[in-house]
Amino acid sequence: MSDSPSATSTLRGTPVVPGVAYGPALLVRGEVSPDAIARFDGSAYDEERALAAYDDAAIAVAEGFARRADKASDAAAEVLTASAGLARDKGLRSAVRKRLTAGDDLLASVHAGVEQFVQVFSSMGGLMAERVTDLRDIERRVVAHLVGEPEPGVQMPDRPAVLVAEDLAPSDTATLDPAVVLALVTERGGPTSHTAIIARQLAIPCVVGTSGAMTLVAGTPLLVDGVAGTIESSPDADEAERLVAADRAAREALETWSGPGETADGTRVKILANVADGESARAAASGPVEGVGLFRTELCFLNRADEPSAEEQASIYGEVLAPFSGRYVVVRTLDAGSDKPVAFATHEGEENPALGVRGLRLSFDNPDLLVRQLDGIAAAARETGTETWVMAPMVATVAEAAEFAAAVREHGLRPGVMVEVPSAALLAHRMLEVVDFLSIGTNDLTQYTMAADRMATDLAHLTDAWQPAVLQLIAITAEAGKQAGKPVGVCGEAAADPLLACVLVGMGITSLSMASAAVRPVGARLASATMDHFEEAAEAALAASDPASARDAVRRVLGA
Repeated sequence: MSDSPSATSTLRGTPVVPGVAYGPALLVRGEVSPDAIARFDGSAYDEERALAAYDDAAIAVAEGFARRADKASDAAAEVLTASAGLARDKGLRSAVRKRLTAGDDLLASVHAGVEQFVQVFSSMGGLMAERVTDLRDIERRVVAHLVGEPEPGVQMPDRPAVLVAEDLAPSDTATLDPAVVLALVTERGGPTSHTAIIARQLAIPCVVGTSGAMTLVAGTPLLVDGVAGTIESSPDADEAERLVAADRAAREALETWSGPGETADGTRVKILANVADGESARAAASGPVEGVGLFRTELCFLNRADEPSAEEQASIYGEVLAPFSGRYVVVRTLDAGSDKPVAFATHEGEENPALGVRGLRLSFDNPDLLVRQLDGIAAAARETGTETWVMAPMVATVAEAAEFAAAVREHGLRPGVMVEVPSAALLAHRMLEVVDFLSIGTNDLTQYTMAADRMATDLAHLTDAWQPAVLQLIAITAEAGKQAGKPVGVCGEAAADPLLACVLVGMGITSLSMASAAVRPVGARLASATMDHFEEAAEAALAASDPASARDAVRRVLGA
């Protein structure tokens, strides 16, 4: 790239949220002032005072996360709550204390303690590796408190700008203001990272895994294309403004879409919402959705040292079910483990939690955990009268699916399972012999199919649901649904991509569940073409050799 800020050049990354934006680059470094660190006199603290100072700083950081979580919802609340728990982690505190006892000064002890956990999480891979970003963020915030500086991170700009960062901690992404953040560009991260998920929720155009992003000069005008995955520096201003205006007009036209979901020739496709609590459910229920395709129940467990009673769970679930009376809600049972530890359920000391005891597997040696949750779900369904389907995460075998289905039916509910493990996709036809529906979680299905960490920037091209192998597994699952005459939906992030939604429908997917912000763009896109077009688009995507060529091929078919 040229050193001249006026030279036009183009960077490429992985597109995750569609939209076109044009504005000055705002580079976010997110580090504590080196001068403040240099002035800090760690030798003034003995071990006891140093540990007390660490405790005060860690508590302040955790409380800051918790306050933000209270003001957020859905995925944003979930990641902030998890970060608060990590800041309070006793194991992290013990690691810091060990270094203090060994004679290290306070800041060195904090760094060494965090690095110990960074190494552990990195070696675990999978979703745990994604927590490395959270750990680094916590370290920066703790150090800022210790040296008397404001916590680092994103400061909202005074005027609209394109936010450019090496990476963004979930705590930063969750509090972004779409009114001033025109687009997000990160050097690290993949399409299923927390940054991408929350950007979709906020409907901010976003490109991740952009090599060279941090070489951009602050203030340089950038044209970001969240469909093509390009970032053009110093483009022709008039042309950039024209493209942004056209994109804005297209988005405004989408706002008139009011459902129901169907193709131009009348093929029905259920458009559903992903929710996490009563607040997000009430917001989603006011939009043009036919129900909830994914109710994440784990939020009511994450902050608990003990398991909520079935009665307490029923009250929580009822807040989500009630707004959808006359529609239906798909409840996912506890999806804990890996990067979402639950104090009373998850296993400690697993060598690879991402491939360990998570999701339904938690009930294998604690069956009452599932029974009590089903008791709570059934009670909420009876109280609200809302049609309720229940699905289990991380199902790998037909025997697991059959046993789960029997337990759900005993509670008078409709059973299904999530397709996140490749074995479930390959055996989809047999799964549908024992359950009533399938729902594809494309985030985990992609990660497990491609054996690629979601946060591995060098592997961002692999953690893309447009990968041919992932599309093949989705097609196998959809075909099994067609042959069995049973519904197969997608509730992963892929459903929120309007272009990919067309491909999924062309494969035979019968429902798409997504963040509320994506509902109208996806619904309107499906209404713009016929089923024949979407089937042709699906064939083009399946024939492509890589995600980029798949996107290009589908755009050519659909004239997008």
